[in-house]
Amino acid sequence: MKNIVFATALAIGGLTIGTAATPIIFHDGIMEEVIVQGYEEIAVSDVPEAVTTALEADYPGASINKAYMNEESTYKLEVSTEDGSSMELYADSEGNWLEM
Repeated sequence: MKNIVFATALAIGGLTIGTAATPIIFHDGIMEEVIVQGYEEIAVSDVPEAVTTALEADYPGASINKAYMNEESTYKLEVSTEDGSSMELYADSEGNWLEM
């Protein structure tokens, strides 16, 4: 009987793995988001000019809220548009948009 209860608990617990939101780390009282998918947050001013030029050309009036970069120099941008909506865009260092 104990084995059945234990097996049921494992089965239910196994269903919840991988469904959690982005984990948060508390360090010295400051909340930090864990690096997700290999991207690390960078300053918006560190985004290459080619990427910002492509953003201005393809998404007029859009602004970068947050920027991230991975080891392959792929940039993930959290962008707000003129109409107030937000989106995520991915680009290489030359300003070419990537499908992710």
